[in-house]
Formats: sequence, structure tokens, C-alpha cells
Amino acid sequence: MSSITDRRMRFRQVLAGTQCIHPGSVYDPMSARIAEELGFEIGMYAGSTASLTVLGAPDLILLTLTEFADQARRICRAAKSLPVLVDADHGYGNALNAMRTVEELETAGIAAMTLEDTVLPRPFGDGKVTLISLEEGLGKVKAALAARDDPSFCIVARSGVVAVNGIEDAVARTRAYTESGADALFYTGIRTRAELDAVSAVATLPIILGGVDTPELNDKSYLAARGVRIALQGHQPIQAAQRAVYETLKALREGVAPRDLPLVPKDDLMARATRDAEYKRWTRDFLEGPK
Repeated sequence: MSSITDRRMRFRQVLAGTQCIHPGSVYDPMSARIAEELGFEIGMYAGSTASLTVLGAPDLILLTLTEFADQARRICRAAKSLPVLVDADHGYGNALNAMRTVEELETAGIAAMTLEDTVLPRPFGDGKVTLISLEEGLGKVKAALAARDDPSFCIVARSGVVAVNGIEDAVARTRAYTESGADALFYTGIRTRAELDAVSAVATLPIILGGVDTPELNDKSYLAARGVRIALQGHQPIQAAQRAVYETLKALREGVAPRDLPLVPKDDLMARATRDAEYKRWTRDFLEGPK
């Protein structure tokens, strides 16, 4: 177990280090505890997995800040030594909403949050992804920093600018966000080394990369040399869990005996994930009384 500040400082140590790590994608208390048990340095709670977990809906910014923060709080309460990075989307509104988002997520116990410059939720129109102006993006980041109470809590400026507006604007936004006071930069949509080289050449802050599955960006040594400290791999755990639930329910519906289900763990995974031993000890100590 460690304090919230301890977890935030360990997140900062990752940013200040020289290696690139992959975080564990988590979405509820049990997945966070499993990631913690497996030794992941950081847990990643994304907006897309939050929407799936809380609403059973696609990632269309239908989730409210309260719903997102409540689940983040449950995750941080359950995994008491795992620093958690969360995707706070656009801060759930304008710069003042971003301030409220910082207050709620900092109180929830997370280590770091990203704040992106995409126009969200999707407006009426042609469906193209667009970005807010650089001035508005900077205003949101500065507002988020002003709302921060614990200086160890990390505010990460996030942008999909490379894929949306191209390298020239990406370089301009990188310079501006670097000078804004943000603790790190998060990029989505980078697909080539040339694109990463262009932004890393002007970034003096640690870089976090969104899920990238291209061969040339799967080299952690190369990423580390370009200032990338955290590289997401996607959110396969919740997809795998969905498939496991489907296959198990389907088998039961078709008459397979519970004892013959192939995906049900035969070991003590459930007991470890639920901290069963601790609850048994507390029951003996506080409920059963002296023998």
C-alpha cells in the first residue's frame, strides 16, 4: 500500500526516467488489482473503456464527469499501489469545466490526467475530426494547472494534431504546450518515425504515445531515445473480458456443465483479485471475537 502522493511521485519518476514502459489497461477494481499483481508500473483508465464499463456504449462522449470520476475512484481505492493515468477527454467542456475535472479526478486519487484539444462531443456537420484553436487549448491546460491542489498530480496536454492538421501545426502545438507548464505531452495518431521525430525534436517534455501497432514504432529503445516514456498498446483486456463472458454464457446456454467451462480459472485468481485472504483475516479479527 502507498499513499496517493507516493503513487503520483512514482508516476513522475517514470516520466523523469530514461526508459519507455507499457501501462496496463484497466477499467474496474479487479482489472486494476490484476495489473498491480503483474507488476505494471502504471495503470491506464481510458475514456473508451470507461464508456464500455459504465454505459455499455461506444466512446462518443456520452459519459459524464461524475460517472467517470466515480469509476476512477473505485479503481484507485482497489489498487493501492498502482499509479493510474486517466484519459479525461476534453475536460468535459470548456476551460472552467476542465478545472472542475481536475478537482474531481485529483480527489479520486489518480496520478495523472490527459486533457485533449479535440472538438468534443462531435458537432453536427461532415463528421471530420477537428481541433479547437491553439489559444483555447492553451487556456484549458493553464486552467487545469491553476485548479491543481497537489503539485505532484500530473497534467498532460494531449493532441491528435499530427493526423488531423499535419506536422506543421503539430510542431507549433508541441512548442506551445511545452511552454504551457504541462507535465508531459500525449500524442495520438502518430504512425511513422518521421512524424515522431518531428515532434520530439521540439519537445522538451516527456512524451506519451497513444495506442500504436505499427512495426516501426514497436521498438521501445527507439521510443525511449525520442523522449517517449509511456506507450499505450490499446485496451485489449476489456475486449478479452467481453469475449470470455460471451463464450461462457453461450456455453451455459447450450448446456455445457459449469465444471466443463474452459475459461473459468482453476486456480486462486479470483481469491487474489478480491483480496479474499485479507477479508478472512478481518473477519477473524473483528467479527468472530476471542476464541
